[in-house]
Parts: sequence; structure tokens; C-alpha cells
Amino acid sequence: MHNTPKAAIAETPMVNEMRLNARQCALALGILLLAVFLTPWLWKRIERFETGSDYRIPYDLSKDYWLYQRRLEDKISPRSIVMLGDSVVWGEYVLPDGTWSHFLNEQSGQADKFVNGGVNGLFPLALEGLVDYYGRALRHRKVILHCNLLWLSSPKADLQIDKEERFNHSRLVPQFFQRIPCYRADANERLSAIVEREFNFTAWVDHLQDAYFGQRSILNWTLEDDGGDPPRYPNSYKDPLAQITFQAPPAPRDDPQRGPKSPRHKPWSENSGIAQFEWVDLDTSLQWGAFRRLIRILRERDDDVFVVLGPFNEHMVAEESRAPYRKLRDGVTAWLQENKVPHLVAEELPSLLYADASHPLTDGYALLAKRTLANEDFQSWLKRP
Repeated sequence: MHNTPKAAIAETPMVNEMRLNARQCALALGILLLAVFLTPWLWKRIERFETGSDYRIPYDLSKDYWLYQRRLEDKISPRSIVMLGDSVVWGEYVLPDGTWSHFLNEQSGQADKFVNGGVNGLFPLALEGLVDYYGRALRHRKVILHCNLLWLSSPKADLQIDKEERFNHSRLVPQFFQRIPCYRADANERLSAIVEREFNFTAWVDHLQDAYFGQRSILNWTLEDDGGDPPRYPNSYKDPLAQITFQAPPAPRDDPQRGPKSPRHKPWSENSGIAQFEWVDLDTSLQWGAFRRLIRILRERDDDVFVVLGPFNEHMVAEESRAPYRKLRDGVTAWLQENKVPHLVAEELPSLLYADASHPLTDGYALLAKRTLANEDFQSWLKRP
């Protein structure tokens, strides 16, 4: 067997890199940028996204802001009225055909006139970010904005406490230029949230993870164990590409956690009792400040905004907490009047029609829709061009 001298081996040049000249670097950069900017655009034309009557963003996709943005841009008629808000608008305890928007459409006889634009777990600081960064298609149209005073019911709900608190939709809140005392994300997370807002490609990557990989990165999905002892990793043998069906997951029509057949769909008094609330001051409230800014954003886009305040479940409010609540409610009403914002202070529903402090049950939404449509200010607003 022939042996190569060590000296000859040492002198043999090793090729371990390829250097690109300036033209080749520019070409590679161009291809990369083309992929980054074109991929989300092409994906909208490949992926099927069916909405239909009573559609709402599925619970499991509550943080899929790219899909929310796509819906506003491509799936809503310019003549429709978008209803913005938290899980009260979305319908936490009810099925899609038991929501506020459903009954408004049914009772007005105008199918798809009112669109459920609510997102589960939102609060004013997050809703402001959602509309500002992902709701830019909301221009020159009528918008109903729900005001839920639950987010002002304590310093914790208002995000005022100094102790670190984890909360939903943290990537939508102001990251640097407004201090949120309980938000303690590091600089890397804050910067990544800003990048995601500004670059459609990163929001699209999050959409892939949310829609096809159970809200996990592909790596974490691959390494997910089955909880057994010893643990197994069934996804490690699967092809990740096979998970991508090019079909945005639809909202389930029969959700065991929601609707009249659900064990959760029952009056609040069966689960809890009278509660005390530590209502915050409007002048210092972070959530109320965000709500006011949100109205300004929508108005600057030439949107015609109508605010519905409540109805909050006063039946479960302790006697000593009612006077501060009403003062708070009256303060919000006064601001809306002073700023000429068309609005409705929703009348309290019967006690048995609430599931908790702010969410109606199915019959509660039907009654709320009836009262909304019967309101003269609301009808005048609907008729405005």
C-alpha cells in the first residue's frame, strides 16, 4: 500500500471556504431579500384561508397576528363593520353562532354586516398595538370599539404593579417608550417584538409555527416528548414539511369548552360569589391611556368609531366597590362626550345571563344585540355616510 509522505500532506493546500466577490455578494443579498419580501406575499396566494359566516380567529391562533392582518386586508367587505375588542367581543363562553356580532347580523337581517374582530386575551394596551401594527387595513370604515372596564378593576389588571407579571400578547405592548412596571422582558425579546412588527417575514414565520406546529418552533416541535416515563419524542421521526397543509386552521364549529352544552356555559353565581374590586384612577390608568390613543389612531385613519361601554356585571360587585365603579364609568362617559365620540353605555344584563364579571352567555349576547340595535344613537351612527 502506497504511503504519502507527511511532508507532502502538510504541503497540500486545503480548500475550506469559498470567497465571494462584491458582485456575487450583491447577488446573494438580492436573492435573500427577494425571498424575504416575496414569500409572505406568495403564501397568501397558496394557503387556503376560509372565513365564512360568524368567523372569528381560532382560540389557538390568538397570537397569530399575521393571520389577523390577512383577514382584515383580504377577507372583509369594505361595507362591513368591524367590531374590535377582547374576549367579550370574541365570545369566551359561546360558540361562533352565539356571539354579539352573530346576533347583530341575525337581528338586523344583514348577513356579514358586523364582523367579529375580537381576539381572546386582548386588553387595551395590546389592542392598541394590534391595530397600530397589524390593523392598518382599518381605514375609511365604520368600527365598533368595545370598552371593558374589567381592565381597570385593579392595579394588576392595569399592569401597574411593580412585581413581574406574565400576561397575554406581551409582544403587542409598547416595548421601550412607555414603561409598564410589571413587564420585565429583556432587550433581546423587546427588539425581536419590534422586528416582528416591522418585517412581514418574521410575522409570517410565527404564523407557520402557530398554524402548523402547535405554537412552537420547528425545533421545539421536533423535541416535544409525549409525557411518558421514559419520555419519547414521536415528532422526531416525522417530516416537518408534512405538517404544512396550506390550509389555515378553521375555527371549530363545535367547541366542547364553549356553547350551551359546555360545562363552562353557566351563570357566574354557580362558580363564584360577590367580589371586591380595586378600581384604578382614570388619570393614572395605563389601559385607559391606551384606549384613548387607540381611538385617536382610528380617527386619524378616517375611521368612524362607535364605542360600546360595558355591560359590566354589577351583580357580582361588592357594595363598597360599586360607587368607585360608577365613578369610573361616568368618567369614561364624560371623556367620550367631551371628545364627541359616538357611544352607548350598555344597560346591565340580568344576573343569570353573565358567565363572569364581563362575559355574557349566549342569551346575554342576544339581549345585548337587541338593545344595541334599539339604541337611537347607534342607529343614527349606522345611517351616517
